[in-house]
Amino acid sequence: MKQTIKTGLMGAVLALAGGMMACSPATADAGHHKSDALAAPSGAATVHPISGLKVIPLAIATKTGRHEFRVEVAVTGEEQEKGLMFRTAMGADEGMIFPMEPPRMAAFWMKNTVIPLDIIFIGANHRVLNVAANAVPYDLTPLPSTGPAAAVLELNGGRAAQIGLKPGDRIAW
Repeated sequence: MKQTIKTGLMGAVLALAGGMMACSPATADAGHHKSDALAAPSGAATVHPISGLKVIPLAIATKTGRHEFRVEVAVTGEEQEKGLMFRTAMGADEGMIFPMEPPRMAAFWMKNTVIPLDIIFIGANHRVLNVAANAVPYDLTPLPSTGPAAAVLELNGGRAAQIGLKPGDRIAW
């Protein structure tokens, strides 16, 4: 999907910063017994057969429990621009993450995106800022974050609702 990160004047800044994006490691809340404590899932990274991108484990803690995914990591500006464009299917527990360093306001659109997606904006504290649920394929309407995003996660449309994902939930990768 061509995910153009564009919000007003931020478009030019983000284009320059695109080449500097890198994956941020998650930090576990070790020693905490609260339900929001979440350690990054274990498992070796692999490569996706279609995109050729690195695939890593990712876990989401919601009120309904821990949900594990395998996500492609789009790091470079070119990888992020293409995203999930032209994909016709994605597994229920698959997705794509777009790390952003430094965190910033972001907006994604669905240009050339065939499947509906949930676009999840994640803050620097690895908590969900907001969810653009069931983004419409091919729609050019910008879907913005509600605050500076350290990453954006894309899952199949409706998947966030299925797992009970809400703002404030924690994501580890």
